[in-house]
Amino acid sequence: MEMGAWLDKSAIIQRVNADSKRHALAITADLAARAFKMDAGAIFDALSDREAQGSTGVGNGVAVPHARLAGLDGMRAVFVRLEQPVAFDSIDDQPVDLIFALFAPVGADSEHLRALARVSRQLRKPELRQQLRKAHSADSLHALLAAETATSAA
Repeated sequence: MEMGAWLDKSAIIQRVNADSKRHALAITADLAARAFKMDAGAIFDALSDREAQGSTGVGNGVAVPHARLAGLDGMRAVFVRLEQPVAFDSIDDQPVDLIFALFAPVGADSEHLRALARVSRQLRKPELRQQLRKAHSADSLHALLAAETATSAA
């Protein structure tokens, strides 16, 4: 179960501007819709519904929004790096600039929870966050995320 396997290079954007948490989630939903060939409105609604239960801002400038989506055949992810951090109601009250959104098929409860734990554990590493903030391309970002989980599994 590796983050790189859930994340296509086409599902990564960087240096994007958002002026609010809602806008950041809309950007995330649009990216997911393009990558998964699904409806952006449905994805945004699923993310917003989950966010209404409590912020997915996990601290240190990182958010891990997540949702279950009908029509997915496996775990999928998108990664967004914001140009400027936005308020996200994070547990540490710090704004967010790194968003790793995770999507699971409906009914994949245990797989979804394991994936969330995996992502959270990896993104707690200060050196990985620093590298993600300095990366210059989607290829670099993907390589960092894929390599991080591969070395952690070894």
